[in-house]
Amino acid sequence: MAAPKHLSIGPSGWHRADWISTVYPKPASRGWHPLDILSRYLDLAEIDQTFAEPLKPEIARLYVKKVDHNPAFLFTALLGRAFTYDRLLDDSAVTAWKAGLEPLLRSRRLGAVVMQFPWAFRFTEENRQFLISLRRAFHEFPLAAEMRHESWLRDEAVTTLVNYRIGFVNVDQPDYFRAMPPTALLTSGVALVRLHGRHNPDAFREFDAPADRRYLYNLDELLEWKPRLERLAGFAARTLVSTTNSHQGRAMVNALQLREICGASPLEAPAPLLSLYPAELAAFRARRPVQAMLLPARAA
Repeated sequence: MAAPKHLSIGPSGWHRADWISTVYPKPASRGWHPLDILSRYLDLAEIDQTFAEPLKPEIARLYVKKVDHNPAFLFTALLGRAFTYDRLLDDSAVTAWKAGLEPLLRSRRLGAVVMQFPWAFRFTEENRQFLISLRRAFHEFPLAAEMRHESWLRDEAVTTLVNYRIGFVNVDQPDYFRAMPPTALLTSGVALVRLHGRHNPDAFREFDAPADRRYLYNLDELLEWKPRLERLAGFAARTLVSTTNSHQGRAMVNALQLREICGASPLEAPAPLLSLYPAELAAFRARRPVQAMLLPARAA
């Protein structure tokens, strides 16, 4: 069975130091880059560093160069928290973020720019107008909004997203008071899904709580998303799925499992990852022999 057309799945946090010897082998040569490995197995990567600061244009051009061998590879990138949390919208900040993202846009490698809003950003007329202002400021880019408060499911809120061509980010997150539930909602030509894990609701509800990246989805939890992904992929021009549980390569594990669930082939995974997660990646093979670990490394 083939995977749905135009369905791209990949991780966030792929630049983390704890991915060395977990997902990637220890660098053997000068000039090695994580994307050299990642782009062999997946066709999407989320750039989450841009939540804190704009991407340097030369770094964006390097990213494009590193995935040149994979014509299907795409990036998503987080818009800066200066816009979505601090609600600043000055011209110099907009210019800086645009400059960093433009090489990805020009190369047609940019799938979406994700505006991740806090739970406190509820659907009100004031917040609706601010969202519209952000859309106008970044009108050149494919924008998507991740709303963590359920009030954004109101008809008027969804209509706003449709009218202003803003994608809706369908999220998997812990259950808490008035949290956004799992959905399969499409408001633009690009469908987006982000899987954040299901424990520590305070990391999502509290305004400045640090993100908890340790969750590892089990197969049954991932299978819950299969009908939603098939529905989105059946109507969207492109469907982008990011896993953000990046601790010790877990986002990579769950991204590979989702590809397996959706019928992608061949089923290959990096050898270090197979050693650490043999049960989760039992159907996968490595491109070189795998040395089994004596002790499991999945403890949080």
